[in-house]
Amino acid sequence: MRPSSLRAGSGALRRLLLALVGGVTCGVFGLAWRVDRFGQQEGAVPADVLVVLGARVLPGGVPSGALLARVEKAVALYHQGVASRLLFSGGVGVNPPSEAQVMRALAVRWGVPAEACFLEEQSHSTAQNARFSTAVLRDLGAERVVVVSDPYHLLRARQYFRLEGLEVATSPALLTERNLNAVDRFYWTVREAFALLLHPRVLLARSPSR
Repeated sequence: MRPSSLRAGSGALRRLLLALVGGVTCGVFGLAWRVDRFGQQEGAVPADVLVVLGARVLPGGVPSGALLARVEKAVALYHQGVASRLLFSGGVGVNPPSEAQVMRALAVRWGVPAEACFLEEQSHSTAQNARFSTAVLRDLGAERVVVVSDPYHLLRARQYFRLEGLEVATSPALLTERNLNAVDRFYWTVREAFALLLHPRVLLARSPSR
């Protein structure tokens, strides 16, 4: 093969690679924009149960800022009458006790009756949050839920709960560092976009028909 042919072939390959990189980049940032816009919107509607997704517990069982913000938002929704029951979802991470136990203690401290609080303490991922919470929700007779989490997390969380056959609305805990800090907000939103692109079945989940 002549040098000119080799140069032409390598040039075409470079253009193809650039086109692929450009397409992936546009896809990621386009989806990141959607993740961010979705997460900033208040979507709470009257529901059977408020589902609060866990976040990191610090040494000594101290709640992280994200966990505090999520419970604070859920308690506010409870007092507004959005739902009469709360399900806290999250297992034991690096530091005990479980995220769910720490969240329930906060909610009770902030005026929610203990009998209105339910726990799911086995999950360690968003998929498990949805799967294990659904088992509890079915026992409670719940069909419509409001999921509370950080804004960047809500689109993916909704999709996983939809895959479990639930009708899902979402409510963002806006007062978290990952949302208030611009760099953190950008990083976690782009990270979520990658996570969704790697799981198209989750991204394409639709609300169940009733």
